Amino acid sequence: MKLASFNDEDGIGFGVVEGDGLFVVSKGFRARHGSIRAAIAAEALDQLAADALGSGSRLALADVVLLPPIHDATRIICIGMNYPKKYPLDAEAPARPDRMNMFAKVPGTLVGHGQALEVPLGEAAETFDYEGEIAVVIGKPARHITQAEAWDHVAGYTIVNDGSVRAWQQHSVHAGKNFANSGACGPWMVTADAIADPDALELTARLNGSVVQNTTADRMFFAIPEVIAYLSHTLTLLPGDIISTGSPEGAGMSQDPPRYLRAGDRLEIEVSGIGCLANRVG
Repeated sequence: MKLASFNDEDGIGFGVVEGDGLFVVSKGFRARHGSIRAAIAAEALDQLAADALGSGSRLALADVVLLPPIHDATRIICIGMNYPKKYPLDAEAPARPDRMNMFAKVPGTLVGHGQALEVPLGEAAETFDYEGEIAVVIGKPARHITQAEAWDHVAGYTIVNDGSVRAWQQHSVHAGKNFANSGACGPWMVTADAIADPDALELTARLNGSVVQNTTADRMFFAIPEVIAYLSHTLTLLPGDIISTGSPEGAGMSQDPPRYLRAGDRLEIEVSGIGCLANRVG
């Protein structure tokens, strides 16, 4: 099942995507559960689907302004250096790190599918980069859990572009990763039951139609259950938390010569079984 959030005349709506349509939840359901995140927390996704598909309210996807599916996420946790990469360009890919690298993004950094990525002002624009990533949405609280238990805490999956300003990242990872509207999330969340084998998810990123990144989830140094279990020992994961699991080789900084984002570019990040997150750079 695909769940999407969007702007409407009453504020922010949400519902179920089927084909080229979006079936919107009723006002009554929205009054009880004000967002997809709230429905996840209430363990009400089945009720969400029944309400949306039974409401008779269908919108054409082409007419909808999509938001990040968990538009009200309070925590976006990212894993760094989680795939084999060559740094510098002529070096061998490093061995698996001994420790997991993590950082946070604030919600205002991510726009929805189809919305414009904002080019930073000044010198920051010179190293504005993309990173295609598979992201996990937490479904229920997790604290001190094992890897074997981790899958039970997954509500679904989505796609993230971890927009980065490399020059700023050199002196502050938090600053370089948190420019307003520099990244994206979407186009929707696919519920966990729709993904038979998360390790088989294939990510392909295209810049202006040319493939720049391609990988499968099984190439991660730290697999999804390991990431979730590790994070659960540092904080209590909550419903609607987003965990972006890292980006493979092929970001702009790793091209020869480097190819950073420019106004007018079109970036597409496609993940098998989930969909395609597409944004222009404006």
